[in-house]
Amino acid sequence: MRRLQSLVLAFGLLGLVATAASAEDKYPSKPIKIVLAYGAGSATDIITRIMCDQLRQVIGQPCVVENKPGAFGIIAVEEMARSKPDGYTLMIGNVSTNAITPVLFKDRFKIDYQKDVVAVARLADLPTFLMATTRNFPPKTLAEIVAYAKERPGKLKYASPGAGSFPHYDMEILAKRAGIAMQAIHIKAGPPGYINDMTLGDIQLAFMNVATSAPQIKAGTLKPIVTTTEKRLDDYPDVPTMAEAGFPGVGTMLWAGLFAPAGTPTPVLETLQKAVVETLKSQPVLESYARQNVRSNPTATLAEAQSWLNGEIASWQKITSEIKIDLTD
Repeated sequence: MRRLQSLVLAFGLLGLVATAASAEDKYPSKPIKIVLAYGAGSATDIITRIMCDQLRQVIGQPCVVENKPGAFGIIAVEEMARSKPDGYTLMIGNVSTNAITPVLFKDRFKIDYQKDVVAVARLADLPTFLMATTRNFPPKTLAEIVAYAKERPGKLKYASPGAGSFPHYDMEILAKRAGIAMQAIHIKAGPPGYINDMTLGDIQLAFMNVATSAPQIKAGTLKPIVTTTEKRLDDYPDVPTMAEAGFPGVGTMLWAGLFAPAGTPTPVLETLQKAVVETLKSQPVLESYARQNVRSNPTATLAEAQSWLNGEIASWQKITSEIKIDLTD
């Protein structure tokens, strides 16, 4: 009798394991939520929504985007990291939220970022311009801007999405290299939030991604001074690189990456990673990204994605230890 009961129990446990494995094999079987640390219209939002439109075709489930801006990306990161590790709550972040914030604001997290967050895939790169207003601001080159700033110490204003963001660091590194002083104006909404101030001439400069700034360039209200890319962009052949302007190594390439809570089953992460790579290599995504000057650049494996993230964090640990800036927002 006892033997019969043991067999029944054993088969029951096997059934539960088989059911769990079957459920995992069927991933995804419901909508996936992607949390963003930026508002609608931001570069990361644009990259995400283009990808999600095609990803739903690949995985057969809706991809729901939830914008959760604020606190240097900590709100979005923590919501994702504390969610059930089942592959249904993810985050798409960028160099600021997922490489710089974990270094600068480690003590503000209620999680251990490097233990509780895993990288699923690098997604895409987005070139950045140093942009200037065309309103009451005559300089047309970086050399002219430097000369203009030296004549007016501390008078030039530049915008950033927050203290400690990569545009903030990039501008301070540029100022240090050029020997000028400028005034930082932090606007948490990012480029969509300070375009109006630049159009009016209240703010003169900002590092802005190409996708967000293109309409203003076309309208003539903002002008690109230099690009942070290694080579000139095909769509903007007259805009020199930072190196050509005499400041090699200054400026950050904005990237976007997909992240998940630690503890998410490896088969689920592998399914996500493969689906994302397929999505990013699809013609609709490549064409949509190209129109925004976004470059699809997925990592090939989970291990490569994690190695890439670790490298980004190590790079920013070095930068932030060398360049000291005011982190009051």
